[in-house]
Amino acid sequence: MANYDVIIIGAGPGGYVSAIRCAQLGLKTAIVEGRDTLGGTCLNVGCIPSKALLHASHMLHEAEHNFGAMGLKGKSPSVDWKQMLAYKDDTIGQNTKGVEFLMKKNKIDVIKGWATIPAAGKVQVGDDVHETKNIIIASGSEPASLPGVEVDEKIVVTSTGALELGKIPKKMVVIGAGVIGLELGSVYARLGSEVTVVEFLDAITPGMDAEVQRSFQKLLTKQGLKFIMGAAVQKTEANKTKAKVHYKLRKDDSEHVIEADTVLVATGRKPFTNGLGLNTLGIEMSPRGQIKVGADWQTNVPGIYAIGDVIDGPMLAHKAEDEGLAAAEQIAGKHGHVNYGVIPGVIYTHPEVANVGETEETLKEQGRNYKVGKFSFMGNGRAKAVFAGEGFVKILADKDTDRILGAHIIGPAAGDLIHEVCVAMEFGASAEDLAMTCHAHPTYSEAVREAALACGDGAIHA
Repeated sequence: MANYDVIIIGAGPGGYVSAIRCAQLGLKTAIVEGRDTLGGTCLNVGCIPSKALLHASHMLHEAEHNFGAMGLKGKSPSVDWKQMLAYKDDTIGQNTKGVEFLMKKNKIDVIKGWATIPAAGKVQVGDDVHETKNIIIASGSEPASLPGVEVDEKIVVTSTGALELGKIPKKMVVIGAGVIGLELGSVYARLGSEVTVVEFLDAITPGMDAEVQRSFQKLLTKQGLKFIMGAAVQKTEANKTKAKVHYKLRKDDSEHVIEADTVLVATGRKPFTNGLGLNTLGIEMSPRGQIKVGADWQTNVPGIYAIGDVIDGPMLAHKAEDEGLAAAEQIAGKHGHVNYGVIPGVIYTHPEVANVGETEETLKEQGRNYKVGKFSFMGNGRAKAVFAGEGFVKILADKDTDRILGAHIIGPAAGDLIHEVCVAMEFGASAEDLAMTCHAHPTYSEAVREAALACGDGAIHA
C-alpha cells in the first residue's frame, strides 16, 4: 500500500496550491520542501519581498514629488534601510506562516528536506523513502548564470542578494532589462541609486508589445534609469567594495567598462531540477532543461507529473498555480484545464505594466486581420487626480468578429485592470461587450472601457 495518493515536490505557489486542491479532492497528500520555510522563491525571495520594497520606495517617491502639490507640507522622510528590510521580512513571514496554516488546515503532511525520485512511486527525503501513487514535480526555477559573471550575492548579486543588500548602493548596474531587473532597478533608483541597465537586445521587456516597450522605456528614463541597449556583457570583475562590468556594443563591437557598487544579474531564470534523479528515471527533457509533459501535465513516466517553472511556458507564479490545480484534478479523475491564451503578465513598477493575449507583432506574424482601440490615462479623471496620468490602455480585437485578442496596459493599477479583459477573453467576449458594460466613475477601469469603445465608434473622453 502506498503511503500517499500524491507527493508534491516543492512548496512554491504551484506546489502548495496543487497540494490544497489534491486534499480538497480527497487525496492523501504530502508536500516536500528543502527550504526552512514554505512558499518557494515567490514568497521568500521573489514576488512578495520585491513588492514590499516597491511599495515602500513608491511611498518615498510620492512624499518627495507629490505631497507638496496636495498641501502635505513638511520634510520628506529619510530612509531607514534596516527598518525597510525588516518590514520586507515581516511581510515574508506573514505569508509563509499563512501557507503553513493552510497545510495544517487541509491535513497535508509537510516533509522537510531535499527530494530524490529513486523510482516511479517513490520519493526519498534524507534516509526516508515514501511511497505514493503519484508525484507532482513543482521544484521551480533558479537565476540563470552568465558566462564570465561570478555571483557572490554581496557585490555581484541575483534578485536574492538584491533583496538584502547591506546598504543602498550609490551606483548599480543591472544586467538584463526584463521584469526582475526593471522592478528592482526601480526600487533602488527611487532610493537614490544611480541605476544603469545593460541589455543585450534593442528593446526592454522582450516579448512585450513594441509600443508598450517604447513608452515604458521613456517613462523609466524620465524616472532616472539609464539604458545601454544592444550590449553583450563579457565579464565582471569584483573586489570587496566595487565591481566592473565589461561589455561590447553589438552595433560596432566596441568595448566598454562601467563601474558600480552593486551589479544585479537579472538575465532570466532556468528550471531547478538538481538532485531529483530525472536522468536515471528516463524522464524526457527539452534542450533548455525543461521537463516535457503531455496535455495532462504527465511526463513520459506514468504517475509522474510536472508543473510551473520546470516545464515550458512563462515562469509566472499564477501559471504554476493554474497548472497545479489542473494536475490535481487530472489525478483525481476530473478534467483539469489551463487556458494558456489568457495568462496575464504584470510588471510592478510605477506605472505598472500588464498584458494578456496577443501583441500587434504576433498578430502581424499570424496574418490576422485586427483593429486597435487605445485610450490615454491623461483622459481619465481619477488618474489625473493622483498624478498617474501617464500611460494608456490598448485593446486588440478581431476586425471581422470584434472578439478581443489581447490587451496591453501601462498605467495606474494596470495589474488589477488587466483582469476584466482576462475574464472577457475567457468568455470569448467582443470589444463591444466590454464597451457596453457600465463602469463606475471615477475609476481607472473607465480607461479600459474607453479603449474598448475606441475599437468601435470611438472613445468618449479622447
